Amino acid sequence: MIILGSTGSIGVNALDVCERFGIGIELLAAGSNVALLNSQIKKFNPKFVCLFDSSKANEIESCGAEVFVSNDGLLEALSKTSGKKVLNAIVGFAGLSATLESIRLGKEVALANKESLVAAGKFIDPSKIIPVDSEHFALWYLNKGGSISKMVITASGGALRDAPLSMIYASTVSDVLKHPNWTMGRKITVDSATMVNKLFEIIEAYWLFGDSLKYDAIIETSSTIHAMIEFRDGVTTAQMSEPDMRLPISYAINGEAVPNLFRPVDILGLGSLEFRTIDAARYPAWRLKEELLAYPSSALVLNAANEIGVEAFLDERIAFGRVAEIIFESYDKYSSLEPKSIDDVFLIDSEVRGYARALIKT
Repeated sequence: MIILGSTGSIGVNALDVCERFGIGIELLAAGSNVALLNSQIKKFNPKFVCLFDSSKANEIESCGAEVFVSNDGLLEALSKTSGKKVLNAIVGFAGLSATLESIRLGKEVALANKESLVAAGKFIDPSKIIPVDSEHFALWYLNKGGSISKMVITASGGALRDAPLSMIYASTVSDVLKHPNWTMGRKITVDSATMVNKLFEIIEAYWLFGDSLKYDAIIETSSTIHAMIEFRDGVTTAQMSEPDMRLPISYAINGEAVPNLFRPVDILGLGSLEFRTIDAARYPAWRLKEELLAYPSSALVLNAANEIGVEAFLDERIAFGRVAEIIFESYDKYSSLEPKSIDDVFLIDSEVRGYARALIKT
């Protein structure tokens, strides 16, 4: 098994699942957390190791593994692996090249890097992808036949779902990172608070399941229901489970769940479920949903502007509310650009990032 992004929450859970199934690890790749990577190397004894942060390469305790650094090193390491399944949990646009290279090498990709499909879904064969997002796993799990009319994913609402509207624009980093249901990385927690993460997931669903269906999202505050499918006969089915990413990871890695991974949902203990609409007054970026579904390749612009905006917010260089403004200003300027090739995807991404950085400076 090949684990990219091994020191993040998805990667750590994936290694736990591999250990439970007795699956060997061929390649571990991480960003900059050398201490955790070293402990993983000692425990799982991979043949290859890659660290994106080349400045820390001398801190790697390889234990006999061949060491690579940077994105170019990762692509070289992938070419040396014999394993046919890759879990890509790299954060952001940086994970796209690994997805593309894995597919080119004939490998199946268990995809937690949603930006791959958001930015370049037009150029990726969905038959080579196994979704790891809990929402897309739920849609896949429910998609057992019948005439489907609509797929609906759920959102927690993020850290600011109950905050007064007047307070949202100036919310602090510590406010935004207090996710009510999940423990996740900093960027995805911000994306949850802006609802950009749910826009990404809707575009992912579009590329995974096709353009013939309707797609939407609602807030379900407990994160117990992960997705619903509406059938043309009027029946709606829902997938419910504890909010534990090891469930979709297990299916992606081994085709089944780890036995007794966690307890079934306690329906009586839940008491009640609360559903809410996604209000654009609270989540301004949500206004882009229909346009993104009409022109899904424009999600490339959303992703690039959002990454720059979120980075600036986490560095406390801009207000939280400014993230959505940067998205809209960038989207208005570049959304009409249609990538004709993968090279165009990287060129447009670079152009949008430069424009977003200029917006932040001014």
